[in-house]
Amino acid sequence: MSGYPSRIVCLTEETTETLYLLGEGHRVVGVSGYTVRPPEARRKPRVSAFISAKYDKIEGLQPDLILAFSDLQATITCELVKRGYPVVAFNQRSIAEILQMIRMVGALVGCTDRGDKLAADLELEIDSIRAAAARLPIRPRVYFEEWDEPLISGIRWVEELIEVAGGEPIFPELREARLGRDRIISAESVLERRPDVIVASWCGKAVRPERIASRPGWQDIPAVRDGHIYEIKSSYILQPGPASLTEGVHQLHRIVARVAQDIADHRLRG
Repeated sequence: MSGYPSRIVCLTEETTETLYLLGEGHRVVGVSGYTVRPPEARRKPRVSAFISAKYDKIEGLQPDLILAFSDLQATITCELVKRGYPVVAFNQRSIAEILQMIRMVGALVGCTDRGDKLAADLELEIDSIRAAAARLPIRPRVYFEEWDEPLISGIRWVEELIEVAGGEPIFPELREARLGRDRIISAESVLERRPDVIVASWCGKAVRPERIASRPGWQDIPAVRDGHIYEIKSSYILQPGPASLTEGVHQLHRIVARVAQDIADHRLRG
């Protein structure tokens, strides 16, 4: 549509994926180097990492809108604003804020109705998983590990998705902490809270379940004792966009349901 941005640079994947889901991927002229979805977006020029950007390459693309995410990109966005570019920086940290971001992206490109419909469809999908989770025999205690050195947990949208999926996060008090350094925990605190399942997603590297299981004292944690250590790829759960509200929460629900049934069966056996 005329009068709306037509050359958009997306510095993270969430807005790229949203624009493609809205049918507006042709507006995207530059993407993050970490972009994996949708596959066709990987053919676009890669102009940034997460906390660094190739400013000359961005300038060469002549964008009329740049979309960023997180306080961690504040330095990048500040520099781009100084260079005269219109920048919109999102900082979505909850399910509600992810849906708001989707609606806002739709409005920015003149597709308000499609943005509203995409968000509404995602809400329906979340509601369907919540309804399925309500039928589980128990709600397992879930420890989600977003980093291993140091241990970091409690990121808000993942904690909310765990609840949607039928689990109980073991560090609910951490979800209000926006910065990773404020969500550092001790190995002893995990041991004390005895999770039934461990779900890990280490951004940029593969999870090593054997390393988790071998931590001192963790052999006594029910999740470790019963072999319930799982990985969800970071691109499906640690990026607060459409993928976390679809594939991410579906993977969480499958894991939680498996563990809930296992616990229920064990109790029946006595």
